[in-house]
Amino acid sequence: MTKSVRTELKSTGYEIFIGVLSILSILNLVLMYALVDDPALNTVLRVMNILFSAIFLADFAYRLTTAPKRGAYFFRHYGWADLLASLPFAELKVLRLFRVVRVVRLMREVGPRTIWRTLVKDRAGSALYALLLMGVLVLQFGSLTMLYLEEDAPGANITTASDALWYTIVTISTVGYGDYYPVTNPGRFAGVVIIVVGVGIFGTFTGYLANLFLGPRKDDGGEAAAPGESAAAASTEPAPTADAGVHPSRPEGRPVDTEATLDEIRSLLTRSEADLDSIRLLLGGPERPTP
Repeated sequence: MTKSVRTELKSTGYEIFIGVLSILSILNLVLMYALVDDPALNTVLRVMNILFSAIFLADFAYRLTTAPKRGAYFFRHYGWADLLASLPFAELKVLRLFRVVRVVRLMREVGPRTIWRTLVKDRAGSALYALLLMGVLVLQFGSLTMLYLEEDAPGANITTASDALWYTIVTISTVGYGDYYPVTNPGRFAGVVIIVVGVGIFGTFTGYLANLFLGPRKDDGGEAAAPGESAAAASTEPAPTADAGVHPSRPEGRPVDTEATLDEIRSLLTRSEADLDSIRLLLGGPERPTP
């Protein structure tokens, strides 16, 4: 991986998230022309494109503020295209192809093995981006599906874009107010799918928050060594050796006075003999003859 790629690549999960959103926003342009006869469905797509524009504008600000050289990012790395593509104008949305090209180029430079290792290593971050991407996909296609299945049904209450978006958001969040609900069998089946996906999304989000606030911090490992590591380090330390003239128990390794040591040993032996004589007298035995 070159230095320019390392500075341009924010994180693998983040780049994949932005790339998929770019592809989805370009797909929405095709859908808007294909669904031009249905104003309600077109309104859903326009709302989603406004959401994408806000995300891409935040992405541009993030890349600009974190770039080592802002001028190089803006002119050489197509930052100007990121800025123009984030504006909510249909004529400029084709510039989002530059985002797709950047993501594909970065992923090719990194390589599939490195991508997989990075995603596995940063499981919490990868789960968060997958969660956000799944939420966006369900919000768009869930709203389009519910509106397509329900808007012309007899007795339906999901008949506008705002109704479909509100129903999908409430269902994903597992709140379920019940003010809007499907009346057709296909609509109810689609509602069940949205409910199941919503439970999975919020379950994953809860696990991410638990890992973020309750998991061990990354800097904890550097503050204190693990018991096994300390034991291994202690076992690898060389044992002190008793060289000639050096006492092993003395940390400074100062030379030992041989005569003083011998006098100390003689004094200890004399005390021991005196103690033995005292014990013999107490037991009634004969005193040891003095040599």
